Amino acid sequence: MNSILLLIIIIPAIEIFLFIKIGSQIGAITTILLIFITAAVGVYYAKYEGLNTLKAGFTQLSKNKSPTYEMISGAAIAFAALLLIVPGFATDILGFLLIFPITRKIFFGKFTKKFKTRKTEKNNFIDGDFEDIEDENDKKL
Repeated sequence: MNSILLLIIIIPAIEIFLFIKIGSQIGAITTILLIFITAAVGVYYAKYEGLNTLKAGFTQLSKNKSPTYEMISGAAIAFAALLLIVPGFATDILGFLLIFPITRKIFFGKFTKKFKTRKTEKNNFIDGDFEDIEDENDKKL
């Protein structure tokens, strides 16, 4: 089965399960309020971290360095804000983990480690020679 289709089915099932379990413990109104509060706090903190990342990116540009980490971090913060807006406790936990810089660096470290091990030792290039041929039509231009 396609992994995206599986996620589309499993994530809402987990969220519904958590809504039922947490709602039975703290009550329906409190659960709904908690969903709104986590969304509001998460979006506010995502805005704050996004502005910090943007400032760090401009700092890297002023030093003539590529702001690669800041661009990836900005995309992760935008995804985290989306997860926090979507109602649910599991998505909120993942969203908060992506927003905090410490856990975001841990995620990035695991992610880049996975791709660094996939490098091959093979050289993928073709060696060749070329010869510049002058044509009479080139001289007319």
